[in-house]
Amino acid sequence: MGIVAFDIGGTSVKYAFWQKDILIEKGSFLSPTTWNSMKEELKKVKDAYAENYIVEGVAISSPGAVNQAARVVEGASALPYLHHFPIYDELEEIFECEVAMENDANCAALAEVWKGSAKGLKNVLMVVVGTGIGGSVIINGGVQHGAHLFGGEFGFMLLNETQTFSQLGTAVQMARRYCKRKDLPVGTVSGEEVFRLAETGDEVAAEEVETFYMSLARGIYNLQYSYDPDLILLGGGVSNKTDILEELEKRFEAILKQVGIAPFIPKVETCYFKSEANLIGAVYNYMQQSRENRGIENEISTK
Repeated sequence: MGIVAFDIGGTSVKYAFWQKDILIEKGSFLSPTTWNSMKEELKKVKDAYAENYIVEGVAISSPGAVNQAARVVEGASALPYLHHFPIYDELEEIFECEVAMENDANCAALAEVWKGSAKGLKNVLMVVVGTGIGGSVIINGGVQHGAHLFGGEFGFMLLNETQTFSQLGTAVQMARRYCKRKDLPVGTVSGEEVFRLAETGDEVAAEEVETFYMSLARGIYNLQYSYDPDLILLGGGVSNKTDILEELEKRFEAILKQVGIAPFIPKVETCYFKSEANLIGAVYNYMQQSRENRGIENEISTK
């Protein structure tokens, strides 16, 4: 017996079967352009697993704001057909079993708390640095979705009078600023190239790299002193940069000198899981939701 796990992305859908505490028989397919096509592909995968295993349920990592109480995916994403209809009902009809869904960033954070860099910790923030900045808030071991399902949307935070964390604290935006200052077409220089140019003495690149590091450090510092978590996890492509934690610590020290009263530097680590994080977190979310549902059913049966 096991759980079918899906990680739905804008470009592709990854899948695997969770059995005996590991993911097995992994695969992927290109994300279809319509909801009916998506359902067909998902059902094919589930049915194929069902030929060889007993399927307990289906765990899904999804883009958008997953409203678990209303059983819909709110917000918006690269797959607009996922949003604002009874998606749970339709999936449970085709799968003929229990379905649990969670936002992709929240799934990644749950994977880290369950078996990754934050294993054993109860209060953790994850900061995911990509084109913009997103993340997740874990309190007492569970996801804090917030009143409007915006828990973990750290990128909206203003770091100065006009610019947000997303606009200042990512390597993608750093590269865009560099291109504009150099009168180059946006996209012709990558974040990795800006880092290399800074090391060769390019002054504009060096300024933009410093803006990136300091902005990322300020955002993380603000989160540390707002939530005071046990740990802040850094995810996304920039977390693969070998010296990222060292560079952040230098900026934390500068911030503490400026603030004076702040007594400690945020504890930051990079994520342990990479490409499989969303699948593993989806499974953990399924386990949590299934446990809660069984508790409700047991409560009803005793009345």
